[in-house]
Amino acid sequence: MNKIIRNLVHEVVRIKSSGTHSITGTLIDVGDDIIVLFNGKEFMYISIDHIQNFDVDRDILDDIESPTGFPSIIAQDTNKDLSLEEVVTQAIGTFVEIYVTGDQPLYGHITSVMNDYFVFQSPVYQTMYISLHHLKWLIPYTQIKKPYGLDNYPIPVQANKELLASAFDAQVEKFKNKIVVFNISGNKSYLGKLNDFEDQIIEIQTVKTHPIYLNFKHIKTMHQV
Repeated sequence: MNKIIRNLVHEVVRIKSSGTHSITGTLIDVGDDIIVLFNGKEFMYISIDHIQNFDVDRDILDDIESPTGFPSIIAQDTNKDLSLEEVVTQAIGTFVEIYVTGDQPLYGHITSVMNDYFVFQSPVYQTMYISLHHLKWLIPYTQIKKPYGLDNYPIPVQANKELLASAFDAQVEKFKNKIVVFNISGNKSYLGKLNDFEDQIIEIQTVKTHPIYLNFKHIKTMHQV
């Protein structure tokens, strides 16, 4: 637990996280690699790895409402601090908002958590595979059961771990010769047939048969078309 951040618990802070605009809220808790922030409406679980900078925002103090309840995700072991992996694991089956890449968050359900990635069921993109390392923040919505007002929205079931690779790179490799999308939205999104994957380099074939070579370290999400 970082004592510098711990000293700011109950303060209103303004955070600049990589890839997002600034986030302002009351600092509720600090874990091993995550902080819990209340933005006036929801509890946000923000990865410390992706925080670029933060400061105490005393000017906006009166505009941030104090939480009336407690976070739905807390450390299960009172002798250990909350971690990002534990947050994602506890969020399985809960409708969540996550931010990974692009200019928009993703909404859906986490169905399984593996060593360094998790499976995410999106009403828009269907089954997605998302790197834990690139997850910036997560908001659990415990009251939302049927997103977008869909009465026939199926509640996703937990993914069968026997069919999943334990590591993200091995899961990506299973999609060779299939059309996939890497890193949804924005100019860093790539769509094509996954031709090959070796030593951190991915080769995909675009619609005009022009190959593009991607560095796996920068792959944040993947889903099949």
